[in-house]
Formats: sequence, structure tokens, C-alpha cells
Amino acid sequence: MNLVFLIEGIIVGFMASVPLGPIGVLCIQRTLNKGRLSGFISGLGAASSDVIYAILAGFSLSYIVSFIEEQMLFLQVFGVVLLLFLGFKIFYTNPAIQLRKQKRGNSSLFQDFASTFLLTLSNPLYIFLFIGFFAGFRVVQPKDNIINQLLLVGGVFVGAALYWLILTSIVNLFRKKINLRRLWWLNKIAGGLIIVLVISAFIGWVIKEYVKN
Repeated sequence: MNLVFLIEGIIVGFMASVPLGPIGVLCIQRTLNKGRLSGFISGLGAASSDVIYAILAGFSLSYIVSFIEEQMLFLQVFGVVLLLFLGFKIFYTNPAIQLRKQKRGNSSLFQDFASTFLLTLSNPLYIFLFIGFFAGFRVVQPKDNIINQLLLVGGVFVGAALYWLILTSIVNLFRKKINLRRLWWLNKIAGGLIIVLVISAFIGWVIKEYVKN
């Protein structure tokens, strides 16, 4: 059993989670509005999706990568629509209502997990992010035994989960200092930031594809 696979997987999983995109903003918003557990579970949803893309990238499943490249426009539009819907939903969310739901126990951790899992999975660019990271580390080969393969994939999940634990724990330290009015403004900022990030990323991708062609 080669622990190098595990260590490299942890590094890749952590590094891949660091860029603070829409999912990061969402996890911060949920931590501030609903608590650290909600934010962390949301992060685990993203980490689970990362594992899927890590498998596709690390195991060199070229036929799946080719399919994603062919359907990139459709997948990108689908992801943009979902994230824009989420951004507007957060923008118009009343934090007082969220807190009342949380106190009544109506806050679903499964929904927190599933939403970030699907949102991350709907962004096919993540597979190319992992391909780039794996290029500088060990790439799983068919001759590698199943234990090493599982160590690499498990390491990606551990690294990503560790990042979300650290992020949500730090954000949670400031949660008690934030009143409802500040939460209201934070929802506006978080929702607006998600909308801006999504639109900017999509426009950048469209321009890049136009120049390429």
C-alpha cells in the first residue's frame, strides 16, 4: 500500500477546493445563516462531486472526457441557469425566515448536501481542473492496484473536506457577531456575488471558445 497516493490525493483535493467560486460563497452564506454544520455539509456535497471528477480525470477515462467536451455548451448553460437561480434565491431570502425555520428544525442537511453536489457536478470544467492538478502529481495507471486507486480518490475527498471544515469553522467564529440586519445585507452581497461570478465565468468561457474557433 503506497501512502504517497493518499497524500497526493489530499493535496489535490484541498487545492481544487481553494478557489472561492459560487460554491464557496454559498457555503459561507449557509454557515452565517444556518450554522457551521449546514455550511460544512454543503462543502461535503461539493467534495463528493469532486471525487467523481477526480475519478474521471485520474483514471484517464478519455471517452467520458470526450463526451463532456462535445456537450460542454449544454452542460455549461445548465450549470449557469442553476447557479443564477440560486444566486437570485439567496439575494431575495429573508434571514429572519431562515432562522425561524432552523429553530423549528425544518432545515434539511440532505438538501444542503444534494444542492452543492448537483451544482458542482453541473460544472464540467472541474474535470479539466483535476486533469491539470494530476498532471503535476501521480496519475493512476491501469496497472496500479485497486488499493492505490482508492487511496488517491479517498485522499481527494479528505483534502476537500478538510478545506471546507477549516473555511466554515473560521466563518463560524464571526457568526455570533452578525445580527439580522447584517445577515440581510450579507444575503444581498452573497447572492449578487454568485450572480456576477457565474455570468463573468460564462462570458469568459464563451469568449475563449470564440477566439479558439
